Amino acid sequence: MTTDFKQAALDYHEFPIPGKIGIALTKPADTIDHLALAYSPGVAEPVREIARDPLNVYRYTGKGNLVAVITNGTAILGLGNLGPLASKPVMEGKALLFKRFAGVDSIDIEVKAESTQAFIDTVVRIADTFGGINLEDIKAPECFEIEQALIEQCDIPVFHDDQHGTAIVTAAGMLNALEIQGKTLETAKIVCLGAGAAATACMRLLLSLGAQQCNLYMVDRKGVIYSGREGLTEHKLQFVNDGGARTLLDAMQGADVFVGLSGANLLTPELLLAMAAKPVVFACSNPDPEIDPALAMATRDDLILATGRSDYPNQVNNVVGFPFIFRGALDVRASRINEAMKIAAVAALCQLTKEPTPVEVLRAFNVDRLEFGRDYIIPKLLDARLLGTVSGAVAKAAVDSGVARLPYPAHYPL
Repeated sequence: MTTDFKQAALDYHEFPIPGKIGIALTKPADTIDHLALAYSPGVAEPVREIARDPLNVYRYTGKGNLVAVITNGTAILGLGNLGPLASKPVMEGKALLFKRFAGVDSIDIEVKAESTQAFIDTVVRIADTFGGINLEDIKAPECFEIEQALIEQCDIPVFHDDQHGTAIVTAAGMLNALEIQGKTLETAKIVCLGAGAAATACMRLLLSLGAQQCNLYMVDRKGVIYSGREGLTEHKLQFVNDGGARTLLDAMQGADVFVGLSGANLLTPELLLAMAAKPVVFACSNPDPEIDPALAMATRDDLILATGRSDYPNQVNNVVGFPFIFRGALDVRASRINEAMKIAAVAALCQLTKEPTPVEVLRAFNVDRLEFGRDYIIPKLLDARLLGTVSGAVAKAAVDSGVARLPYPAHYPL
């Protein structure tokens, strides 16, 4: 990162107005009549209607299009536990992305909580304000307890994007990459380096989609997770593999897939060479991946490589997922985002990659063509079709799975 870029980032956040989001009025407020309707005495009428029927809150307020981005600042990007206040620029950025890509109003909330239970209690008490809750930058294993408790106690969608947004985009890219390499998820040997929130959610979703437990090796700082190891948490126990591998090198022998959600430069050329023919490598540590892409391509010319970076092909970017997932959930007033909705988002992303790329996307990325293949396994961020395609798929899955409280919107594709 250059000094110039650092200063540009600071200037972007400071000028001309500090921060990245603000409040905009949705009704006129130019006359005394407008103000009489907006506040006293006119505001009393929707108050009475909501008191009579709580569902009227969706008719008379912005709740139905409002998402809270909430954190305790314990796992900010790759920077660690820097506290809730330091997380505010990231949370504002998330709110910006919600609005820019899916028209979802969003407000960031940074919670200073002395315990996990205090955080949960705080969010539950304010949840009625919102149509959905996006949890962000909360460290494992607390994030699992927090999300599950909030899902159970709130009647609006609660979604930890570090887990499920990453998992959905990773799974879509993985299915496409395996197809291009002539392999299947059901038979692939998968190695996951990392055992945190994102890794756990990614592997859970891959298992839901057909990956086999016996072919999946999760590796943390102590090596492969197997049943004889001491000190395994309940979240790691679900990924026990007693196939004999104990080290990362053991697990990588003949592996078809490597998923890195760990740290920079942990995937060496030796490990990469140990993989099977035509491997799929997702080196998603940010800002520096588990292996430098140039080194990976110089080591093997038969692999498909994805990273979390925008300056290489096949960026694994949550932004092609979460805005549209929430858009679809909000539009049918879903009570939660369930497994069926996640799988529907995966399928929509997979299919969209295989369709002809609009000229607007080509121009935005300054390329002549983008076709389904080794360098194009995930849709590009600025593809306007994501809104209708992914949101529509999520909305339909919500309706079909019984968690929607409104019918499938007429403006979505059938």
